[in-house]
Order: sequence, then structure tokens, then C-alpha cells
Amino acid sequence: MKQKNDQHSLKDLSKEIRKVMLKMGYASEKAAHFGGGLSMVEILTSLYGEVLNYKVDNPRWVDRDRFILSKGHGVLGFYATLYVFGFIGKKEIDSFQQNESEFISHPIMNLDYGIESSNGSLGHGLALGAGVAMSAKLKNKNFNVYVMLGDGECNEGSIWEAAMFAYHHRLNNLVVIVDRNSMQNDGESKDVMGYFSIEDAWKGFGWDVRSIDGHNHKELCENLIPDKSINTPKVIIANTIKGKGISFMEGVPSWHHGKLTDRTFKEAFQELGGID
Repeated sequence: MKQKNDQHSLKDLSKEIRKVMLKMGYASEKAAHFGGGLSMVEILTSLYGEVLNYKVDNPRWVDRDRFILSKGHGVLGFYATLYVFGFIGKKEIDSFQQNESEFISHPIMNLDYGIESSNGSLGHGLALGAGVAMSAKLKNKNFNVYVMLGDGECNEGSIWEAAMFAYHHRLNNLVVIVDRNSMQNDGESKDVMGYFSIEDAWKGFGWDVRSIDGHNHKELCENLIPDKSINTPKVIIANTIKGKGISFMEGVPSWHHGKLTDRTFKEAFQELGGID
């Protein structure tokens, strides 16, 4: 099972994950999706440090909770999390974006590494997660399913088809986390495809909706647990900052997918406490 962590250690783990992300991106000598990976770090540390049930030494454990990264471009943060929590080793993270590596810019399903699904094109992860949650219900399994979406990804119609399905089948073992960093590849989310209220949209589909600070471990840990007394799926609107933790990346569109230079790598690492 996972090791329980207090709020202080979750903060330390978040910093460590950000450091690993910087090292991976810099060492690859290629551009990487830093912005959307950095915005979801506290969500991942809360999940893997406090919420998910899993066994690092048995990643195929049949009763494990499932985490599906639907916003696949955030995989840099996901790989770093899997490394910090012991699912993958240095050999794997050192191969990031190298020829013949499995660890490319979007996840490739490999249960031995703790990666539940392949994702590239946006909008597919919730349908997969809803199907897995439905399967758990039919098999009388008690595990939960977590799916992380981007707020820009919610432009995809397939998200709302899956949302209808999940409500119709009362999948209260399904939790969606929307990483609302308010930006996407082509600009601010409100300018690309605006809607009045993302909270109201999910409420309209019958979901239990919580809107929280996506960088606050306490709020995240309190809200990520499914409420089985409510016969409906849950969605967490996690309000985040794109590029969180690195001042010159925060809210800057060019760091959706950018390349670290010697200078920017050193500056970013210094903000996290310096070179290890």
C-alpha cells in the first residue's frame, strides 16, 4: 500500500517532482510540455501520497485504484511522480524523449510502470475511465477510478458523452479532476472556447461538483475521496496555475511546450532550492 504522508512531506514531494521534471526536460535536449505538467503536481502528490490504493511492488494488483491521465501532454509531471513514488527508475526517466524509448511526450500504456492507458489525442480518457468504473460495478469490485482532464480538453464533445454515461449508470466510484489552469495550446481557455461556468456545466450533467485550490494539499486530500453515500460521480474543479512553481513559466503561453536552455534550467532549479 501507499505510504501515508503529512502536509509537510507532500510539499516536499511536490518540490522533488518539479526538480525531476526539470532534469528530465533539460536532459532530453528537446522541448517538453512543462506548463500543464507543473500545474498538476500537487494533485498528483495528493493522489499518490494520500488517496490512491496501490502496491508499488505489484502494480498489476487487481484491486488497485486506477488513475488515467487523459490530458496526456501533462505526462512529464506524471513520469516524475511515478519515479518519486517508486514505480519507475532512473533508467526510465533518463530515456525521456530519446529514440526507441517508451517514455515519450504522451503516455504509453504499461501496467508494470503504473501507466493505465495510452493517451495522445484529447477527450478519450473519461470514456475509458467510465468504462473501467462500470466494469468494477458489474464485478462487485471496490476500487475507484480517477481521471485527470485539462480544462481545454473539456472542449471535446466526447467528454460530455462520457459524463452522461457516468451519471446515467450512477458511477459513484469515478472521480474526475479537471486541471483548470485556464490556458491551452492556442491561448487562454476563455478565448478559445468560452463557457459561462464549467461548474454549472458538470452540475447540469448530474455530477457532484467541488471547486477547490488545486495547489492546496489539504483541500485536495479532503475532496478526492469518493462519497459513496451520494449515488453519482464526482468532479473536482482544481483551480491551478499553468507552470506553477517556476516564476518565469507561470501563466506564460510559450511554456505550454518549451525548451530549457542552460540559463533557464539553472534559474528554474534555483527557484526550487538549487542543484541537488
